[in-house]
Parts: sequence; C-alpha cells; structure tokens
Amino acid sequence: MSEVTAQDHAKPDLLRFIKAHIRDYALLLSLLAIMVFFQFTTNGTLFMPVNMTNIILQNSYIVIMALGMLLVIVAGHIDLSVGSVSGFIGAVAAVMMVSWKLDPFVSVAACLALGALIGAVQGYFIAYHKIPAFIVTLAGMLIFKGLALTVLGGASVGPFPKEFQLLSSGYVPDIFGGSINILALLIGALVTAIIIYFNYRERLNQQEHGLAEEPDIIFYGRNVLIAIAFLGFSFLMARYKGLPNVLIVMFALIAFFVFVTTNTTMGRRIYAMGGNEKATKLSGIDTERLTFLIFVIMGALAALAGLIFAARLNVATPKAGLGFELDVIAACFIGGAATTGGVGKVIGAVIGAFIMGVMNNGMSIMGIGIDWQQVIKGTVLMLAVFLDVYYKNKAR
Repeated sequence: MSEVTAQDHAKPDLLRFIKAHIRDYALLLSLLAIMVFFQFTTNGTLFMPVNMTNIILQNSYIVIMALGMLLVIVAGHIDLSVGSVSGFIGAVAAVMMVSWKLDPFVSVAACLALGALIGAVQGYFIAYHKIPAFIVTLAGMLIFKGLALTVLGGASVGPFPKEFQLLSSGYVPDIFGGSINILALLIGALVTAIIIYFNYRERLNQQEHGLAEEPDIIFYGRNVLIAIAFLGFSFLMARYKGLPNVLIVMFALIAFFVFVTTNTTMGRRIYAMGGNEKATKLSGIDTERLTFLIFVIMGALAALAGLIFAARLNVATPKAGLGFELDVIAACFIGGAATTGGVGKVIGAVIGAFIMGVMNNGMSIMGIGIDWQQVIKGTVLMLAVFLDVYYKNKAR
C-alpha cells in the first residue's frame, strides 16, 4: 500500500517539475530535433566530423559574444555595437600584424585591451549619464563601422601571421599519434567526468539542505544524455583533426561565465539589477559600477570574437562583423533570456547560438537561399519570444 502511495506521489512531482522547467528542456530538445532533422535532410552530412568542426568554427565568435550579451540583456540593457566592434578590432589587428609587423601576441593583447576600452566608454555613458544603451550602442555601431573602413582604407588586409591563424584554424596536437586522435577522446572523457561529478555534488548538497526538486529519473537521464553527447562529439572530433583551439577557448569561457552567473555575488547582483534596478540600488549595490563592468566585459568579448573571425578568414575586410549583433541577440532570446531583463542562463544562450548555427549550416547544405534563411531564422526568433511571454503570463 505504501509503495502505491509513493508512486502516486512521485508522478505529480515529476509532472510538476517538468511543467515548471518546460522552457529549459524544450530548448535542448529543440536543438536535438533540429540536428536530427538536418541529419536526414542532408543525407548524413551534418554529423560528418569535418562538418561538425565547421559548425564549431563558424559559430565560435557568436557563442563568445552571446556570453557577454547575456549579461547585458539580463541587466536590462542591449548592445547593438558588438558586430561593428568585432569588425573594427579585426581591422586594427590586421594593421598591427600585417602592415606594422608587430608581434602577434602583443597585437592580440592590445586588441583585447582596446575592446575593453570601447566597452568602458560606452558603459560610462550608459551607467553614469543614464543615456539608454540602445542609443549609445547604436551610435557605437555606426562609429566603429566607419572606423573599420577608415583603418583598412576600404580594402581587405591580409594574410595574417601563422601564429595568429592558429587561434581559429589550429588544433590541439595529438601526442599519441594514430588514425584517431586519442588526446581528443581523453579530453572529452575528462570533461564529461568533471561535469557529471559537479552535477552529482550539487545534487548531494541540495538533498542535504532539502532543496532537491529534480526527480531522480530526470537527474540521471540528464547526466546520461550529457555523457552520450560529449563522448559522441569527442569521437567525431577525434576522427578528423581533433579538438580545435577555439573550442578550448570557447569551453573555458562558457565554464567561467556559468560559474560567475550561478556562484558569485556579482552574478546574483546582475540578475537582481535586471529584475528591479531601483530596489537593487536601495539595497546598497552600486548599480552604476556593475553596469559599467558589464559593458567592459562585453567589449573585451567582442574584441576576442573579432580576432577569431579575422584569424578564420585570414584577412580583415571592411564588411567583417556585419549582422553579427542580430545573431548574438537572437541567440540570447532563443536561449530563454527575457526582453525585460532579470532572466536568462548561459547554457541557454549557448544552445540558442548553436540552434542558429545548425540551422544556418543545414539550410546552406540543402541549398536554401539566403533570403529564405533569413525568413526562417526570423520566424524562429519570433516563436521563441512568443513562447517566453506565453509561459510567463501562464505562470502568473
């Protein structure tokens, strides 16, 4: 009798949890469904190792900028200048390394500092002079688009030194040799083990304090899927050239921003500020300084993305970064960030970026024109925001 009662009690808990977190799980399932769809419609091309590597390389700069954009959106702001800033930084890097023959490492450090400075200038006007971020960054978009043209003299500049190209086109070397990159498999297994270990440790901590809401079947099922995804991806990479350098950079940044947003005082303050800035300020938090810092981070990430994009193309062009801001903002909103601020997760923004990236890749392989690609991407964005508003209103 007690077993029946426990089972009957577990079912409502399971359904209640799924209903409360349907937005998160629907997002991940949507990415899996899109990947399976394009795997069949492209006759198996999508999951080929070389194509999976291309997806990583093509979307790395979008993912990196989405990490900073998520903080900006959660804080209740927007940044329209990220595409132009990334293009401008790529142009500056080309002049420094190609025209002036400066050391690549010195040039990269200078460009990252310049990106942070650009973010600081914009953040200063937004935070301390209360000029809307939309206006400041719209002006920045026009300014840095024009400066990129000026710096390059309206022409493309390249090629870059080989050391700089490795930022985007290099791979982690296999110290074991062989037809399959063993090091890639080992790194994939290690990362999988670390993620599952921290998930399990967090689970135990929640159970000790009576805060564990996730049913066992979902917890273990989620971790099994994580293991399958990471190990399967590592195997695909190992069959080609191994793990791209930019993937290591991207994964390190994702891990860092997940930690910042979930385990630090700064992260909690950003979410509080986005939820209610006046209340956050009255509680003693320096919201101006926090806003300023967020835009500094966004500027540095836009600079890094510009360097990666330039290294991938091996040339800086006046049109570099065109439209990047739209893909970055779309990735955050598709990933669950709220238009009103205060809501959004790093993993959601990353998944949103890869949803856009897989769609771009799959539609290109299928031969769908750029015109219809824009229509489909716009529809997906509109649907994602609609669902976000729908579930938010339903929860009230």
